[in-house]
Amino acid sequence: MSNKYKSSTKWIAGVITIVSIGLFSFQDSYFEISKNLDIFVSVYKNVNTYYVDETQPGELMKTGIDAMLKKLDPYTVYYPESDIEDYRFMTTGQYGGIGALISRKKGFVYISEPYENFPADKAGLRAGDKILMVDGKSAEGKSTSEISSFLKGEPNTSLVITIERYGEEQPREVTVTREEIKIKDVPYYGLAEEKTGYIKLNGFTESASAEVKAALKDLKEKHQITSLVLDLRGNGGGLLREAVSIVGLFVPVGTKVVETKGKLTDWNQTYFTTAPPIDTAINLVVLINGSSASASEIVSGTIQDLDRGVIIGSNSFGKGLVQQTRDLKYNSKMKLTVAKYYIPSGRCIQRLDYSHKDPNGKAMTVPDSLRKEFKTIGGRIVLDGAGIEPEVKVEGPIASSILISLVQKQLIFDYANAFRNTHDSIGDPSTYSVSNEDYDDFKKFLEGKDYDYSTETERLLKRLEKAVEEEKYAEQIQKDLAKLETAIFKNKAKDLDLFQDQIRKYMSGEIVTRYHYQTGRIEHNMHFDEDMLEAKRILADLDAYHAILNGAYSDK
Repeated sequence: MSNKYKSSTKWIAGVITIVSIGLFSFQDSYFEISKNLDIFVSVYKNVNTYYVDETQPGELMKTGIDAMLKKLDPYTVYYPESDIEDYRFMTTGQYGGIGALISRKKGFVYISEPYENFPADKAGLRAGDKILMVDGKSAEGKSTSEISSFLKGEPNTSLVITIERYGEEQPREVTVTREEIKIKDVPYYGLAEEKTGYIKLNGFTESASAEVKAALKDLKEKHQITSLVLDLRGNGGGLLREAVSIVGLFVPVGTKVVETKGKLTDWNQTYFTTAPPIDTAINLVVLINGSSASASEIVSGTIQDLDRGVIIGSNSFGKGLVQQTRDLKYNSKMKLTVAKYYIPSGRCIQRLDYSHKDPNGKAMTVPDSLRKEFKTIGGRIVLDGAGIEPEVKVEGPIASSILISLVQKQLIFDYANAFRNTHDSIGDPSTYSVSNEDYDDFKKFLEGKDYDYSTETERLLKRLEKAVEEEKYAEQIQKDLAKLETAIFKNKAKDLDLFQDQIRKYMSGEIVTRYHYQTGRIEHNMHFDEDMLEAKRILADLDAYHAILNGAYSDK
């Protein structure tokens, strides 16, 4: 037998072996899928047929699907036909309804904020209105999702909402006509300072880039701005293509923004800017915080990687995963994680590793030791694996225990509602602040109300008392601890005065919302919050601004 023939035989045998292994692997995987689907169907049929009580097949199946997808990550979600309205709102910002935020308290759902000039507002509903009935059906004990489903519906249909309003003895009926609700991605834009514009971006639905573009052009044409603050704080993201388009407003055509990589090569794509920019030279600051995620991180991360602007605030959320919507049978859909995204420096900012979970099923964070270094276009070092880190970190004041309690127990919310019923106006939202007289009135309002809370000092004292008791220390130490506890209690009585700056600041924003809605709160906060003050400082000192982008500045 010739060597050539032997070689050919070995090659053919090798190919057969590889094909056999691949075929075996495929068949084994197919068998596992087929076997488990068969088991699932058998369980479902037996429960439906033999379970002692009646079951709801659709609800039971959705519970099973939700539990299965929850094992993967929080972003892979199934939408049955009944939830398609929620899906549509997520992608377009549109839905049929009354246009109001709602919240639950003590067994009832309340209007927490009507959107300006939408049906709830037009019908006279206010923040703090307690929903008693919807079209004659009791709302008591209902969840926010149940009440939300009652309030949503086809545009031009009407419903009667029976409410209880603070300060009124009798309930009132309010007729509201539903409309097609489109929530703006840019709820507010204006001047932060002379020549410095401000744009607040709340989401990335299909109109986001058009709204930012219109706002930017208007600020340039009417006010000739030379600097801009783009506020992405609290923005949980949305459509990737809208993030690419927004970056494209500030960089040349053809700039690489983001690359996606998935298990299937179909999801491996690179996205470049395609439209002419509006301004490639404007001084740019982007504000982010721990709730800035996904598309917000694509925008802020790309601006950072390209040394195009300064990022200010606190570390972003760290979501580097891409979802794709798949159409299913019977008008249902699912949103499925199909890829990871990588911004221009080459880094992925995903913080949690959903493929590796601890014994409790919690996804693990990427340890600092495994975070890799990348470089911006100008050579500054940036890291992957933990969101976007601002060049200028702003450490805002830590909320006091008493403020947290007042907010959680909704007492500031309640006071703002009472205030609205006794005050017709408050004037300019940008300059409004709670007066000394009104703060004294708030303290009287709190008399007899429960807002008990534990301070950090109290929590430490409890631990010390437990240790003293376990270790059987002298009685005198226990007496000293009792005196300390009494002293702490007396000091807590002064917390309303000690932390009044924090409390008054939060109150001001809540009261402003009663008169000037969400736009008023944004305009109010724009002049008071620490991130904005730092942004104004940096943009007023262009030497510092450029030093940051050149890597020659530190905010330490």
